[in-house]
Amino acid sequence: MIFAAGRGTRLGNITRDIPKALVEINGIPILEHTIRSLIRQGFNEIIMNVHHYSDKIIDFLKLKNNFGIRIEISDETEKLLDTGGGLKKAAWFFNGNDPFLVHNVDVLTDLDLHRLYNTHLNSGAFATLAVRHRKTVRYLLSDENGVLCGWRNTGTREEKIVKDYSGRLQEVAFSGIHIIRPELLQNFPGKDVFSMIEVYLKLAADHRIMTFNHDDTRWLDIGRPETLMLAEKMFPSL
Repeated sequence: MIFAAGRGTRLGNITRDIPKALVEINGIPILEHTIRSLIRQGFNEIIMNVHHYSDKIIDFLKLKNNFGIRIEISDETEKLLDTGGGLKKAAWFFNGNDPFLVHNVDVLTDLDLHRLYNTHLNSGAFATLAVRHRKTVRYLLSDENGVLCGWRNTGTREEKIVKDYSGRLQEVAFSGIHIIRPELLQNFPGKDVFSMIEVYLKLAADHRIMTFNHDDTRWLDIGRPETLMLAEKMFPSL
């Protein structure tokens, strides 16, 4: 699943007339960068949620003939559902037994998704979250084995420890890419709007939620004007 429903408010006037997913890097929309990256790594069935200027995303996909793969739309035009609610609405798409990938549209990386996927399979985790050591405000807290144990907001000083741990907890930042077992879809709350981090923290108390560090790769959140320009330099060959 590609999360493509964000309004892109941090981009200011850039997203005044277009959705964030269609903002261009080196002349190519970030949605196309994401889809082509997934296709190169073997993905051929995708669902994406849409909200802000959803008609423009749908028209773009029609123009590109869905890039030759199956692409479904989960329409959130009437109500933005956040990451958890968005996945809950799109859960019908994941009717098999295999783990599936969730990828934010505004994330560029050269992370080997096969390595992430295989690590997830070998761990027996409910979900595996790609993380990095980078500066942010909201951190995930993992133990020395990479098991998710909590969350910390350094701005508000709020902290949630949901699991017993040994050793010292490390602060890691979520990269917006995760692998999920289908069974997790049965553990969503009854409400419509909620975040996946909220779900992970609740499940982590009794289930294995893993983090996967990829400090050895390139990664960039292109949700701000200054990072758009940086992306053109970091990923010139995309």
